[in-house]
Amino acid sequence: MSENTVYDVLIIGAGPAGYTAGIYSSRGNLKTLCFEGWQPGGWLTTTTMVENFPGFKDGIMGPQLMADMRAQAERFGVQFVRKSVTKVDFSSQPFKVFADDEVYTAHSVIIALGAKARRLGLPSEDRLWGKGVTTCATCDGFFYKGKTVAVIGGGDTAMEEAHFLTKFASKVYLLNRSESFKASAVMLDRIKQEPKIEIRINQVVDEVLGDKKVTGLRLKDTKTGQFSELPVDGMFLAIGQIPSTELLRGQIELDPLGFVLQKKHTHTSVPGVFAAGDCVDYRYKQAVASAGMGCEAAIDAKLWLGEHK
Repeated sequence: MSENTVYDVLIIGAGPAGYTAGIYSSRGNLKTLCFEGWQPGGWLTTTTMVENFPGFKDGIMGPQLMADMRAQAERFGVQFVRKSVTKVDFSSQPFKVFADDEVYTAHSVIIALGAKARRLGLPSEDRLWGKGVTTCATCDGFFYKGKTVAVIGGGDTAMEEAHFLTKFASKVYLLNRSESFKASAVMLDRIKQEPKIEIRINQVVDEVLGDKKVTGLRLKDTKTGQFSELPVDGMFLAIGQIPSTELLRGQIELDPLGFVLQKKHTHTSVPGVFAAGDCVDYRYKQAVASAGMGCEAAIDAKLWLGEHK
């Protein structure tokens, strides 16, 4: 790898979309470089068992799935850089991507930046971040052996987090802001059958309680407006994601929520720049969907390079 090399394809991001894009572009005989950032594998490295990725009838652990994808991409010739991109310049060819004090250039770019956890936006949440407030049960569940925790959310991720935490916590509260759940029926049924989990509906967190660590939550009933306090030792957020696209502002077109807008297939507003995965997908948010989009982006990049390079 040379800083002076002009790559055919430069991939920013290393989740299912980024790794799959790398597999397809490198197998297409394109010189490919992938920026992994400081969390190679993305969100799936913080999950436990992945049961809905095709090809694994008994499921596969998220970190293992990502490690296998990376190894496959590397086998076909993808070069990896474990740096985070800090700036891009898509104003002229070749495109420029900045990481630390280095500049990398490429004729095409695939954006697979993914998304990050959505937060509540409470001052008390910020104050107690890392002191009982977290977004990763896989990372932090061990520290709550025999303790009481709350999981905030009503989707599949919240169900997975709550179920995983039963391995450690003595009690898990699952707090949902409404009576309806976004989670799949299978996941919700599994949670309802778990004796350690108590579901509470129509509840939102008004304040995280505690001085040096979390001691409880002040909850507001969304129907009655009444407040109550719930003693817990930790709060795990699972209320969705926001796209990690801040560095793209002013370079390509984003929607009001920050998701990358696709003009045709995986093409963005800048010819030669493509996008895939959770930084585009605000609807499905599934690993298999991201992988499929990564494949599409690599094929679109190869076709575009054939026409313009």
